[in-house]
Amino acid sequence: MTTTLLLIDVQQNMLAGAEPVPDATAVSATIAETLAKARAAGAPVVHIRNNGGAEDPDAPGTPGWELVHEVAPGEQVIDKFEPDAFAATALSDLLPPRTDLVVVGMQSEFCVRETSLSALRRGHRVSLVRGGHATYDGQVPAAQTARDIERELNDAGVSIVDGVSFG
Repeated sequence: MTTTLLLIDVQQNMLAGAEPVPDATAVSATIAETLAKARAAGAPVVHIRNNGGAEDPDAPGTPGWELVHEVAPGEQVIDKFEPDAFAATALSDLLPPRTDLVVVGMQSEFCVRETSLSALRRGHRVSLVRGGHATYDGQVPAAQTARDIERELNDAGVSIVDGVSFG
């Protein structure tokens, strides 16, 4: 079975904008490496783009809304308005039942979490790449939030992986 890569909200505002997530350089490198492996293997790639409100840094049409990685021929883009990339989008129509998914992206405790849990509920096997997702510092440092989300998702059935191969 083919594994599909989901790039969740890998957008300029969080990785290359005025206020990138902590460790944006390392996270960007992990995401780029994962994307390169998927492309080299001919794996399906889906870019999921958050559409913020008019005052948000990822408002449609703004520089922050733009995807970090160019969309290659045959790759899909899904625009979403909620943390769960399956909610009110065509994502489930793109994915055959029980497709294995590899997840990278932004923000660990919101869109990465909600999309991963939603994929599990739909019968997909999900792998989250350690170091390939991030968020902002909040009440706890961003790195701690990422580790907490990895534990939560692992307990829910997501595989947390240090690297991935496609094929």
